[in-house]
Amino acid sequence: MRLRVSPQPSFADLELQGQCLAPDTVLETIGDVLDQQAPLRELIRADLVRGLRHPTRGRPGLTAEQTLRALVVQRVKNWDLRELRERTADGLTLRHFTRFFAAPVPRHTAFHRAFGRLRPETVRIVNDLVVRWAVAQRLEDGRQLRGDTTVVETNIHFPTDSGLLWDGVRVLTRLVGRLQALRSGPLPPFTNRTRSARRRMQQIQRLTPKQRQTQHVPKYRALLRITTAVIAASRQVVTAALAAPGHDVLTAGQVDALAKEITEYAARTERVVVQARRRVLQGETVANEDKIFSIFEPHTDLIKRGKAQRPVEFGHKVLLNESGRGLITNYQVLAGNPTDDRHVAPSLQHHRELFGIPPALSAHDRGFYSLDAIKACETAGVATECIPQRGGHKTPERAAHEKSRAFRRGQRFRAGIEGRISVLFRGRGMKRCLLHGRQRFEVFVGLAVLANNLLRIATLLTRRRVA
Repeated sequence: MRLRVSPQPSFADLELQGQCLAPDTVLETIGDVLDQQAPLRELIRADLVRGLRHPTRGRPGLTAEQTLRALVVQRVKNWDLRELRERTADGLTLRHFTRFFAAPVPRHTAFHRAFGRLRPETVRIVNDLVVRWAVAQRLEDGRQLRGDTTVVETNIHFPTDSGLLWDGVRVLTRLVGRLQALRSGPLPPFTNRTRSARRRMQQIQRLTPKQRQTQHVPKYRALLRITTAVIAASRQVVTAALAAPGHDVLTAGQVDALAKEITEYAARTERVVVQARRRVLQGETVANEDKIFSIFEPHTDLIKRGKAQRPVEFGHKVLLNESGRGLITNYQVLAGNPTDDRHVAPSLQHHRELFGIPPALSAHDRGFYSLDAIKACETAGVATECIPQRGGHKTPERAAHEKSRAFRRGQRFRAGIEGRISVLFRGRGMKRCLLHGRQRFEVFVGLAVLANNLLRIATLLTRRRVA
């Protein structure tokens, strides 16, 4: 694939632009904002050509501008790639916005390849440039700041040791079968144990509380023996396949890719074996940091936030900082489950670097409270610190502060970020990430934030024109 430059408009493109169509006001405003941000296209272009030996050769791909605008449409409308392609191909307004005009819209796989080349750092810089442009246009003054954390789920099933062991057996068996089909020479024997592993897994999950007292450990031992045998056999097949002479360059490349994938899944499954032995057979309490919750998304964290309806969540905790006009000025995908209070000082520092002044109001929920957080607000020069005390005895000064009118007004302002999170989940599709890998996860979150900021900027610009 080669990177396309912006093509010269054809007569069909000019005719299409001349049609008397009523453009979508929001998309038209977003398009005007993107047209004024030339560095954004250069950032996207740098990612698209990254790793390509000859970017000007091969089949034409998407331009940087088409990639950026298609990404915005996808997240604003919350479509998958197939729907994005179909609606863009059928809609004259979307063709005009995405700069395809009268040209054929590529298949959804082309969008996937282009989107997959973006890096989290690029999306973060794009977001920062958009917010700084809004600040330069005086759409936001930075007088107010509110923050909160939420959990974005990874695309995994509820993890149990038996279920993860079964995942490892079936995936390794499937990959080894593909590897055997590529090699015509003799390979070490590999027994298909998926049926016996599935049966043991189902038996473990169907045990009653009374049966668990006597049958839980023996059935786990049987499942662990099967999984260990599959791991060892898969590694033997990989070693023999790599040592055997190759047929051609294409086959050798496929064998290397499959061997790498089998080795990776074997290592992840072995981690599951270790944690199951420690937890079930040896009776140890395994720390969450030492556990693996999915062999497909090993970066997944277990998050406990004290929610009654969802006591345990699997994904990543995301920090969001929002200004008074609804712009998400900062976002961060956190590692593990850190306490919220440690993010107050960095959030204030980022706000000061962005706006040049500290916020007059800094509002958070009680999870952000600590003496260090309160001190950070005082040091930063925040006029009204609005963080409710969490537990403990309140001093008379603290009790009077939390009963003041300014504090109560700040807490009402803080509640607005709950609505922003709901919009990101329902409208921008940020509730559950269907992409693979930690980097894709961060790109996914960043694009949802970018779509929110562009929509807010379009709304603010529209209000300014009306006024």
